[in-house]
Amino acid sequence: MLIARPQGTEFEVVDAFSKPVHLGAGLAEYGTLAPAAIKRTLGALRICSKKLRQHGVKHSRLVATEACRRATNGTSFVNLVRRETGLDLEIIDPAEEARLAVVSCAPHLGEDAEQLLIVDIGGGSTELVWLDLSGVSARNRAKALVELDLTKRGGGTCTRTARVMDWKSVPLGVATLKDMFHDVEDDCAKFALMSCCFEEQIDEFVPPEIGDGANCQIIGTSGTVTTVAASHLGLSRYERCKVDGVSMCRQEIDQVVQKYLNIGPEGRRKAPCIGTDRHELIMSGAAILQAILRVWPSSRLTVADRGLREGLLYSQMSAAGVLGDRPH
Repeated sequence: MLIARPQGTEFEVVDAFSKPVHLGAGLAEYGTLAPAAIKRTLGALRICSKKLRQHGVKHSRLVATEACRRATNGTSFVNLVRRETGLDLEIIDPAEEARLAVVSCAPHLGEDAEQLLIVDIGGGSTELVWLDLSGVSARNRAKALVELDLTKRGGGTCTRTARVMDWKSVPLGVATLKDMFHDVEDDCAKFALMSCCFEEQIDEFVPPEIGDGANCQIIGTSGTVTTVAASHLGLSRYERCKVDGVSMCRQEIDQVVQKYLNIGPEGRRKAPCIGTDRHELIMSGAAILQAILRVWPSSRLTVADRGLREGLLYSQMSAAGVLGDRPH
Protein backbone atom coordinates (compact mmCIF):
# COMPACT_ATOMS: atom_id res chain seq x y z
CA MET A 1 0.00 0.00 0.00
CA LEU A 2 1.15 3.53 -0.81
CA ILE A 3 -0.50 6.72 0.36
CA ALA A 4 0.81 9.79 -1.46
CA ARG A 5 0.11 13.34 -2.53
CA PRO A 6 1.08 14.92 -5.89
CA GLN A 7 4.26 16.99 -5.95
CA GLY A 8 5.19 18.48 -9.33
CA THR A 9 6.03 15.71 -11.78
CA GLU A 10 6.30 13.16 -8.96
CA PHE A 11 4.44 12.30 -5.78
CA GLU A 12 5.37 12.48 -2.11
CA VAL A 13 4.81 9.29 -0.15
CA VAL A 14 2.86 9.96 3.04
CA ASP A 15 2.74 6.38 4.29
CA ALA A 16 3.59 2.91 2.99
CA PHE A 17 2.93 -0.63 4.10
CA SER A 18 4.03 -3.96 2.66
CA LYS A 19 3.75 -7.48 4.04
CA PRO A 20 4.27 -10.81 2.22
CA VAL A 21 1.02 -12.80 2.49
CA HIS A 22 1.49 -15.43 -0.26
CA LEU A 23 -2.19 -15.28 -1.21
CA GLY A 24 -1.64 -17.65 -4.14
CA ALA A 25 0.09 -20.38 -2.11
CA GLY A 26 -1.27 -23.74 -3.27
CA LEU A 27 -3.39 -22.17 -6.01
CA ALA A 28 -1.77 -24.14 -8.83
CA GLU A 29 -2.55 -27.44 -7.10
CA TYR A 30 -6.02 -26.79 -5.68
CA GLY A 31 -7.43 -23.92 -7.74
CA THR A 32 -8.61 -22.01 -4.68
CA LEU A 33 -7.28 -19.49 -2.19
CA ALA A 34 -6.31 -21.44 0.92
CA PRO A 35 -7.87 -20.55 4.30
CA ALA A 36 -4.45 -19.83 5.83
CA ALA A 37 -3.55 -17.50 2.93
CA ILE A 38 -6.89 -15.71 3.26
CA LYS A 39 -6.32 -15.25 6.99
CA ARG A 40 -2.84 -13.79 6.41
CA THR A 41 -4.14 -11.42 3.75
CA LEU A 42 -7.07 -10.23 5.84
CA GLY A 43 -4.66 -9.40 8.66
CA ALA A 44 -2.56 -7.24 6.34
CA LEU A 45 -5.62 -5.57 4.80
CA ARG A 46 -6.96 -4.62 8.22
CA ILE A 47 -3.74 -2.68 8.77
CA CYS A 48 -4.18 -0.99 5.37
CA SER A 49 -7.76 -0.06 6.20
CA LYS A 50 -6.68 1.50 9.49
CA LYS A 51 -3.96 3.56 7.78
CA LEU A 52 -6.36 4.81 5.10
CA ARG A 53 -8.75 6.03 7.81
CA GLN A 54 -5.96 7.62 9.85
CA HIS A 55 -4.75 9.66 6.89
CA GLY A 56 -8.23 10.62 5.71
CA VAL A 57 -7.63 9.32 2.18
CA LYS A 58 -10.28 10.68 -0.20
CA HIS A 59 -9.27 9.05 -3.51
CA SER A 60 -8.09 5.46 -3.70
CA ARG A 61 -7.98 2.45 -5.97
CA LEU A 62 -7.50 -1.01 -4.48
CA VAL A 63 -6.71 -3.86 -6.84
CA ALA A 64 -6.29 -7.64 -6.83
CA THR A 65 -4.49 -9.54 -9.57
CA GLU A 66 -3.74 -13.06 -10.83
CA ALA A 67 -4.43 -15.05 -7.66
CA CYS A 68 -7.97 -13.68 -7.46
CA ARG A 69 -8.44 -13.95 -11.22
CA ARG A 70 -7.60 -17.67 -11.22
CA ALA A 71 -9.05 -18.83 -7.92
CA THR A 72 -12.56 -20.25 -8.01
CA ASN A 73 -13.21 -18.45 -4.72
CA GLY A 74 -11.63 -15.17 -5.84
CA THR A 75 -14.91 -13.24 -5.94
CA SER A 76 -15.95 -14.69 -2.58
CA PHE A 77 -12.63 -13.51 -1.15
CA VAL A 78 -13.22 -9.97 -2.44
CA ASN A 79 -16.67 -9.97 -0.82
CA LEU A 80 -15.16 -11.22 2.44
CA VAL A 81 -12.57 -8.43 2.38
CA ARG A 82 -15.34 -5.86 1.93
CA ARG A 83 -17.29 -7.24 4.90
CA GLU A 84 -14.29 -7.65 7.20
CA THR A 85 -12.28 -4.51 6.40
CA GLY A 86 -14.52 -2.13 4.45
CA LEU A 87 -12.05 -2.18 1.55
CA ASP A 88 -13.51 -2.51 -1.94
CA LEU A 89 -11.04 -4.58 -3.97
CA GLU A 90 -11.20 -4.55 -7.77
CA ILE A 91 -10.03 -7.67 -9.61
CA ILE A 92 -8.24 -6.18 -12.62
CA ASP A 93 -7.67 -8.01 -15.90
CA PRO A 94 -4.20 -8.84 -17.28
CA ALA A 95 -4.24 -5.87 -19.68
CA GLU A 96 -4.77 -3.38 -16.87
CA GLU A 97 -2.12 -5.06 -14.71
CA ALA A 98 0.35 -4.83 -17.59
CA ARG A 99 -0.55 -1.19 -18.26
CA LEU A 100 0.06 -0.21 -14.64
CA ALA A 101 3.44 -1.97 -14.70
CA VAL A 102 4.41 0.12 -17.73
CA VAL A 103 3.25 3.36 -16.11
CA SER A 104 5.28 2.68 -12.97
CA CYS A 105 8.47 2.33 -15.04
CA ALA A 106 8.16 5.63 -16.92
CA PRO A 107 10.78 7.40 -14.74
CA HIS A 108 13.48 4.92 -15.86
CA LEU A 109 12.94 5.20 -19.59
CA GLY A 110 16.17 5.96 -21.43
CA GLU A 111 16.03 8.82 -23.93
CA ASP A 112 17.63 6.69 -26.66
CA ALA A 113 15.31 3.70 -26.17
CA GLU A 114 13.33 3.06 -29.34
CA GLN A 115 12.17 -0.42 -28.37
CA LEU A 116 11.10 -1.11 -24.78
CA LEU A 117 10.27 -4.32 -22.96
CA ILE A 118 8.62 -4.03 -19.55
CA VAL A 119 8.88 -7.14 -17.35
CA ASP A 120 6.75 -7.47 -14.22
CA ILE A 121 7.28 -10.78 -12.41
CA GLY A 122 4.41 -11.28 -9.99
CA GLY A 123 3.38 -14.07 -7.69
CA GLY A 124 0.82 -15.68 -9.98
CA SER A 125 1.68 -14.26 -13.39
CA THR A 126 4.34 -12.41 -15.36
CA GLU A 127 3.44 -9.44 -17.55
CA LEU A 128 5.47 -8.65 -20.68
CA VAL A 129 4.84 -5.50 -22.71
CA TRP A 130 6.75 -4.64 -25.90
CA LEU A 131 6.53 -1.02 -27.04
CA ASP A 132 7.85 0.80 -30.10
CA LEU A 133 8.82 4.38 -29.17
CA SER A 134 10.71 5.22 -32.36
CA GLY A 135 7.99 7.60 -33.51
CA VAL A 136 7.73 9.48 -30.21
CA SER A 137 9.95 12.48 -29.55
CA ALA A 138 12.40 11.97 -26.66
CA ARG A 139 10.76 14.62 -24.47
CA ASN A 140 7.34 12.96 -24.81
CA ARG A 141 8.29 9.32 -24.29
CA ALA A 142 7.72 9.10 -20.53
CA LYS A 143 4.33 10.79 -20.88
CA ALA A 144 3.47 8.37 -23.68
CA LEU A 145 3.95 5.51 -21.22
CA VAL A 146 1.66 7.11 -18.64
CA GLU A 147 -1.05 7.55 -21.30
CA LEU A 148 -0.59 4.06 -22.77
CA ASP A 149 -3.62 2.18 -24.11
CA LEU A 150 -2.89 -1.54 -24.39
CA THR A 151 -6.00 -2.16 -26.49
CA LYS A 152 -4.33 -0.45 -29.47
CA ARG A 153 -1.58 -2.51 -31.08
CA GLY A 154 0.69 -1.68 -34.01
CA GLY A 155 -0.58 1.04 -36.31
CA GLY A 156 1.14 4.23 -37.34
CA THR A 157 3.48 6.34 -35.27
CA CYS A 158 3.06 9.88 -34.02
CA THR A 159 4.92 12.22 -31.70
CA ARG A 160 2.77 11.44 -28.64
CA THR A 161 1.80 7.76 -28.81
CA ALA A 162 3.75 4.62 -28.01
CA ARG A 163 2.97 1.71 -30.33
CA VAL A 164 2.02 -1.46 -28.49
CA MET A 165 3.74 -4.10 -30.60
CA ASP A 166 2.75 -7.00 -28.36
CA TRP A 167 1.97 -7.86 -24.77
CA LYS A 168 1.53 -11.14 -22.96
CA SER A 169 0.33 -12.18 -19.53
CA VAL A 170 2.02 -15.49 -18.72
CA PRO A 171 0.06 -17.39 -16.03
CA LEU A 172 3.28 -18.25 -14.23
CA GLY A 173 4.77 -16.16 -11.44
CA VAL A 174 7.20 -16.85 -8.63
CA ALA A 175 4.62 -18.71 -6.52
CA THR A 176 2.81 -20.66 -9.24
CA LEU A 177 6.03 -21.71 -11.00
CA LYS A 178 7.55 -22.87 -7.71
CA ASP A 179 4.43 -24.90 -6.92
CA MET A 180 4.58 -26.66 -10.30
CA PHE A 181 7.93 -28.24 -9.42
CA HIS A 182 7.54 -28.63 -5.65
CA ASP A 183 8.21 -32.37 -5.90
CA VAL A 184 11.67 -31.95 -7.53
CA GLU A 185 14.23 -32.22 -4.73
CA ASP A 186 17.47 -31.38 -6.56
CA ASP A 187 17.96 -27.61 -6.42
CA CYS A 188 19.78 -27.22 -9.74
CA ALA A 189 17.45 -29.59 -11.58
CA LYS A 190 14.41 -27.74 -10.28
CA PHE A 191 15.85 -24.41 -11.40
CA ALA A 192 16.60 -25.71 -14.91
CA LEU A 193 13.11 -27.18 -15.24
CA MET A 194 11.46 -23.95 -14.09
CA SER A 195 13.47 -21.82 -16.51
CA CYS A 196 12.79 -24.12 -19.48
CA CYS A 197 9.11 -24.28 -18.60
CA PHE A 198 8.81 -20.51 -18.62
CA GLU A 199 10.83 -20.14 -21.82
CA GLU A 200 8.35 -22.44 -23.57
CA GLN A 201 5.61 -19.98 -22.62
CA ILE A 202 7.34 -17.06 -24.36
CA ASP A 203 9.03 -18.73 -27.33
CA GLU A 204 6.78 -16.79 -29.72
CA PHE A 205 7.18 -13.49 -27.86
CA VAL A 206 10.32 -12.53 -29.74
CA PRO A 207 10.74 -9.35 -31.82
CA PRO A 208 11.60 -10.31 -35.42
CA GLU A 209 13.20 -7.08 -36.65
CA ILE A 210 15.06 -5.39 -33.78
CA GLY A 211 18.49 -6.63 -34.78
CA ASP A 212 21.19 -6.58 -32.11
CA GLY A 213 19.03 -4.68 -29.60
CA ALA A 214 21.30 -1.61 -29.48
CA ASN A 215 18.31 0.72 -29.02
CA CYS A 216 16.28 -1.79 -27.02
CA GLN A 217 15.77 -1.34 -23.29
CA ILE A 218 14.46 -3.86 -20.78
CA ILE A 219 13.02 -2.54 -17.52
CA GLY A 220 12.30 -5.11 -14.83
CA THR A 221 10.01 -4.47 -11.89
CA SER A 222 9.51 -7.09 -9.19
CA GLY A 223 10.92 -8.38 -5.94
CA THR A 224 13.01 -10.82 -7.95
CA VAL A 225 14.70 -8.11 -10.01
CA THR A 226 15.37 -5.83 -7.05
CA THR A 227 16.72 -8.71 -4.94
CA VAL A 228 19.11 -9.78 -7.70
CA ALA A 229 20.25 -6.16 -8.06
CA ALA A 230 20.85 -5.81 -4.31
CA SER A 231 22.93 -9.00 -4.35
CA HIS A 232 24.88 -7.75 -7.37
CA LEU A 233 25.67 -4.51 -5.52
CA GLY A 234 26.80 -6.47 -2.46
CA LEU A 235 24.43 -4.69 -0.08
CA SER A 236 24.39 -5.95 3.49
CA ARG A 237 20.78 -4.77 3.72
CA TYR A 238 18.32 -3.65 1.10
CA GLU A 239 18.52 0.05 0.18
CA ARG A 240 15.94 1.24 -2.33
CA CYS A 241 17.86 4.40 -3.21
CA LYS A 242 20.81 2.30 -4.42
CA VAL A 243 18.77 -0.33 -6.26
CA ASP A 244 16.09 1.70 -8.05
CA GLY A 245 17.41 2.62 -11.50
CA VAL A 246 20.57 0.50 -11.45
CA SER A 247 21.56 -1.24 -14.68
CA MET A 248 22.90 -4.80 -14.92
CA CYS A 249 24.28 -6.70 -17.89
CA ARG A 250 23.30 -10.29 -18.59
CA GLN A 251 26.62 -11.66 -17.32
CA GLU A 252 26.23 -9.87 -13.97
CA ILE A 253 22.75 -11.33 -13.54
CA ASP A 254 24.00 -14.81 -14.43
CA GLN A 255 26.75 -14.51 -11.82
CA VAL A 256 24.24 -13.65 -9.08
CA VAL A 257 21.95 -16.52 -10.04
CA GLN A 258 24.87 -18.95 -10.07
CA LYS A 259 25.84 -17.75 -6.61
CA TYR A 260 22.29 -18.44 -5.41
CA LEU A 261 22.56 -21.99 -6.75
CA ASN A 262 25.99 -22.47 -5.17
CA ILE A 263 24.89 -21.49 -1.66
CA GLY A 264 21.75 -23.63 -1.81
CA PRO A 265 18.38 -23.19 -0.04
CA GLU A 266 19.84 -22.69 3.45
CA GLY A 267 22.41 -20.17 2.20
CA ARG A 268 19.70 -18.22 0.41
CA ARG A 269 17.58 -18.16 3.55
CA LYS A 270 20.46 -16.61 5.48
CA ALA A 271 21.51 -14.17 2.74
CA PRO A 272 20.75 -10.62 3.98
CA CYS A 273 19.43 -9.36 0.64
CA ILE A 274 17.06 -12.30 0.23
CA GLY A 275 15.84 -13.07 3.73
CA THR A 276 13.32 -15.49 5.17
CA ASP A 277 10.31 -13.90 3.44
CA ARG A 278 11.67 -14.34 -0.10
CA HIS A 279 14.15 -17.22 -0.05
CA GLU A 280 11.61 -19.83 -1.19
CA LEU A 281 10.56 -17.75 -4.20
CA ILE A 282 13.79 -16.17 -5.43
CA MET A 283 14.85 -19.12 -7.59
CA SER A 284 11.56 -19.37 -9.47
CA GLY A 285 11.81 -15.62 -10.09
CA ALA A 286 15.41 -15.95 -11.23
CA ALA A 287 14.38 -18.78 -13.57
CA ILE A 288 11.79 -16.48 -15.16
CA LEU A 289 14.28 -13.62 -15.46
CA GLN A 290 16.96 -15.73 -17.13
CA ALA A 291 14.44 -17.22 -19.57
CA ILE A 292 13.39 -13.73 -20.67
CA LEU A 293 16.98 -12.58 -21.11
CA ARG A 294 17.75 -15.63 -23.25
CA VAL A 295 15.09 -14.79 -25.83
CA TRP A 296 15.08 -10.98 -25.85
CA PRO A 297 17.77 -9.07 -27.81
CA SER A 298 19.08 -6.71 -25.16
CA SER A 299 22.24 -7.11 -23.14
CA ARG A 300 21.21 -4.94 -20.17
CA LEU A 301 18.37 -4.70 -17.68
CA THR A 302 17.27 -1.54 -15.86
CA VAL A 303 15.96 -2.26 -12.36
CA ALA A 304 12.83 -0.51 -11.13
CA ASP A 305 11.86 -0.73 -7.48
CA ARG A 306 8.37 0.21 -8.57
CA GLY A 307 5.24 -1.72 -9.42
CA LEU A 308 1.47 -1.68 -9.36
CA ARG A 309 1.30 0.73 -6.43
CA GLU A 310 3.37 3.38 -8.19
CA GLY A 311 1.57 2.69 -11.46
CA LEU A 312 -1.78 3.26 -9.78
CA LEU A 313 -0.62 6.55 -8.29
CA TYR A 314 0.89 7.89 -11.53
CA SER A 315 -2.20 6.84 -13.48
CA GLN A 316 -4.72 8.35 -11.07
CA MET A 317 -2.82 11.61 -10.66
CA SER A 318 -2.25 11.97 -14.39
CA ALA A 319 -5.96 11.38 -15.09
CA ALA A 320 -6.86 13.99 -12.47
CA GLY A 321 -4.51 16.52 -14.08
CA VAL A 322 -2.39 16.99 -10.96
CA LEU A 323 0.81 15.32 -12.22
CA GLY A 324 3.44 17.02 -14.38
CA ASP A 325 4.45 15.85 -17.85
CA ARG A 326 7.44 13.66 -16.99
CA PRO A 327 7.74 11.43 -13.93
CA HIS A 328 11.39 11.20 -12.82
